[in-house]
Amino acid sequence: MSGSLGDLVPSLADYLRILPEIILTIFGIAVMMLEAVSQGKRTYLGVISLVGIAAALVANVPGLLTGTLPLPETAFHQMIIVDGYAVFFRAIVMGVGFLSILGSLSYLDREESRNGEFYSLILFSLVGQCIMVTAEDLIMVFIGLEISSIATYILAGFLRDDRRNNESALKYFLLGSFATAFLLYGTAWIFGLVGSTNLDVIRKWGGENQSSVIMSVAVALVFVGLAFKVSVAPFQMWAPDVYQGAAAPASGFMSAGPKAAAFAVFFRLFMTSFLPIHDRWAWLVWGCAIGTMFVGNLGALLQTNVKRLLGYSSIAHAGYVMVALASASTIGVSAAMFYLASYAFMNVGAFAVIGYAASRNERFVKIEDLAGLGRRQPAVAALLSIFVFSLIGVPLTGGFAAKFLIFRAALDSHLVWLTILGLANSAIAAYYYLKIIVAIYMRDPDVAAMQLEAPPASLQLALWVSAFGVLLLGIFPSALLQFANSSAASLR
Repeated sequence: MSGSLGDLVPSLADYLRILPEIILTIFGIAVMMLEAVSQGKRTYLGVISLVGIAAALVANVPGLLTGTLPLPETAFHQMIIVDGYAVFFRAIVMGVGFLSILGSLSYLDREESRNGEFYSLILFSLVGQCIMVTAEDLIMVFIGLEISSIATYILAGFLRDDRRNNESALKYFLLGSFATAFLLYGTAWIFGLVGSTNLDVIRKWGGENQSSVIMSVAVALVFVGLAFKVSVAPFQMWAPDVYQGAAAPASGFMSAGPKAAAFAVFFRLFMTSFLPIHDRWAWLVWGCAIGTMFVGNLGALLQTNVKRLLGYSSIAHAGYVMVALASASTIGVSAAMFYLASYAFMNVGAFAVIGYAASRNERFVKIEDLAGLGRRQPAVAALLSIFVFSLIGVPLTGGFAAKFLIFRAALDSHLVWLTILGLANSAIAAYYYLKIIVAIYMRDPDVAAMQLEAPPASLQLALWVSAFGVLLLGIFPSALLQFANSSAASLR
């Protein structure tokens, strides 16, 4: 009896495999406690948070530094798996958190908000996202999703005196809780059928019981829960309202970090555990990919608010990633991984510029408020142009390389019509993105542009790093793509 109990005690190796999550948790608690005893400006809490994320990245990168991938290693009785795929997505979500905090230092001082709470919420959300991308069990997926979601719900309503923030948080919480129930219900059905929530056990059971109708229903329920988190149509209705109402740094973080983590779970589940019943869900992914691209791009055509436009844009980009899932191939997985890395740089950077240009209380968030930005702040305008061109998919940017890889994967899987419709959507998207470029360079400066002061050093650093990432992935995509290919191959 004592021997069996001893087997349940986690070993030191188990804790080392979740060292990034432990570091993030410690720093999140420390920042939260320091917030309670701090007076005046609390910018130093942001610096502490950046140090914490940097330390977590170092704990995550042995495979990146040596150029070799760690062998799949499990922890906590195969509930956690650390492989190249997990290392890759950990790096993405923590990179998003780092850039989001760096770009928000001056924003929070300008809004005179309680900085420490914002930083600790991002750190706790990162903990949940890292658990999601390393989960080898549906229970761990749910735990990670809840840790990330609860922190993100509060983050959406961080500026408590702003009614837009309150509305954003309430909508996100209600719809998010409803969607999570689908995921949990699907997990319960799978456990009832298989007798386990381990992903490897589920895959083996599915291979032996491919005709199970109940399993197909359970997979559909899990699909709904995850589709909400990545704003896939018809579960996308929350995204424009939440991104518009939340503070710009929070919107940038939510549009990239949680979405990347949820897609990591999406691909791990559907390319491993649910792959034996691919024929049952392939049509669902195909249809949702088309619907998501059209809903996002057509909805964005009508927007005058830049944050709301980027909200619809995020829906469209989720549709492009769903094209990669529809290909159901290792090439599709690596293409999606590259796409999400590129998207993180360009979207976090775009929201950081919008937060800067919007001025105090985000009074200037319409496209017309960007008029004359190219004359008043040429460097910021040039950086925003890089992010916009990457969102369009202009050559020499990460967005172009990402879309090229996505559509190549679709063609390799003989999804010709899906590729054609994806390219058509890219053309539609160019129209509303170019409206931003026109306002920046072809309109006279208005009141909003004239009131802008020089961006603080922290914001400039966040923007330059994001722009460098966009251009690096566009001009030299091979290094990251090679790592993505190896990581995708490590899925089992």
